[in-house]
Amino acid sequence: MLSIEQILIIVAILLAMGVVASKASSKLGVPALLLFLLIGILAGSEGPGRIPFDNVLIAQSVGVIALAFILFAGGLDTNWRLVSPVLWQGMSLASIGVFVTALLVGWFATVLLRVDWLHGLLVGAIVSSTDAAAVFSVLGSQGISLKGRIQPLLELESGTNDPMAVFLTIGIIQLIVSPAQNPWLLGTLFLKQMLVGGAVGWGTGRLAVPIINRLNLEAEGLYSAFTVAIVLFAYGITTALEGSGFLAVYLAGVVMGNRDFVHRRSLTTFHNGLAWLMQIILFLVLGLLVYPSRLRPVIGVSVLLALFLVVVARPVGVFISLAFAKVGLRPKILISWIGLRGAVPIVLATFPLLAGVRGAEIYFNIVFFTVSVSVLLQGTTIGWLARKLRLQKPSPATDRRFPLDILPAGVDRSHVAEITVSEGSLAVGKRVVSLRLPREAHLMLVTRQGEHLVPRGSTTLRAGDVLSVLADQTALTKVDSVMKPPSINKE
Repeated sequence: MLSIEQILIIVAILLAMGVVASKASSKLGVPALLLFLLIGILAGSEGPGRIPFDNVLIAQSVGVIALAFILFAGGLDTNWRLVSPVLWQGMSLASIGVFVTALLVGWFATVLLRVDWLHGLLVGAIVSSTDAAAVFSVLGSQGISLKGRIQPLLELESGTNDPMAVFLTIGIIQLIVSPAQNPWLLGTLFLKQMLVGGAVGWGTGRLAVPIINRLNLEAEGLYSAFTVAIVLFAYGITTALEGSGFLAVYLAGVVMGNRDFVHRRSLTTFHNGLAWLMQIILFLVLGLLVYPSRLRPVIGVSVLLALFLVVVARPVGVFISLAFAKVGLRPKILISWIGLRGAVPIVLATFPLLAGVRGAEIYFNIVFFTVSVSVLLQGTTIGWLARKLRLQKPSPATDRRFPLDILPAGVDRSHVAEITVSEGSLAVGKRVVSLRLPREAHLMLVTRQGEHLVPRGSTTLRAGDVLSVLADQTALTKVDSVMKPPSINKE
């Protein structure tokens, strides 16, 4: 039996290794979640760490809580102005796309594993949803920025397709465990989950904002504690009402993230950090749950299942769900490929284990290996495919870190934006004082060739200077137009 001191040391070492692994992933071009899982496996019962862990219930509980905070952070970062034009396409991908993917993979699993159609469909349902954290960690680490509305569409799909996969998985398990149950009742259950989850999520987000603005807490850290309570409440009350807790927390985050509330920037930063912590903990725990010796017998079928998922099922699901959308062939191909699987399928694979489904342990190992192959195959080739399809936007030459942290004490109606002085702009060679910038715009910093300069009225601007401006959206638009060449402003 380990002492509390030994447990704390082990936890600290594993967390530190997870943080270092996230840094290494950006250098190697490999999704961080694979490295997190690898660390967990190495620390597990059959690895050098020899940590005994086989408690499926704890792993599932950790996974559900972690996913709730990850989805809430994703909702806070979702810009409604960018995703609203692709709302119906995203919803179609998150529902029809997931359903078609589950059906195709289920059929293939039935043939490949020689099981009945319900067990095959269970495997298909488990691996049917994509993972937002995996997708955007890969895009960010490789510096990939996609053209058009592809990125908002992927963001919306990844944040909203988990409820469909959860519903399918739980519904199929119920049919397996209770064969006499009427399958048509699952349709009613799905509608109830979506309606309750949507209503509670929207209501929680709407109520949370005025409450936060009126709390007037003396300690800023208490606001973070309050938002943690919001996440737990939204998920807990929704699940108690038999709704989709994942949809509720994501929608609550979206509603809050697109409204003004006290310390919005600092709270968003806090939840981004918390989401990273939850990812590390989640994947480490899932890695601990895996026994490498049990993966060997399923390597062959897992590779075949992963290839079918990536090459056939996901593309067919995307093309069917976007059949009537104004999305071109090249974007559809790229969206089909950027369908990385991540934590959700592995967490869902624990549900059959706890339900006592026959063959559940084999399904868990197959899903784990399938997810790993899918992420490794797709995650390392996204940039190459985006360039081949000419859908990658040019990224900034340098990855600059903004050196200031502006945390307004009141309601935050302004934004800090970085605006580049373009070649050919009338601002080039002029002093700041002579530009007649809007009075509402505050020029806080000038970044020139990696050096930060505190601007004065006499500061002369050069092409390539990056201006850090605090202002509302209207003033920022005016400043941006001044820093562009006249020909661009006329277009």
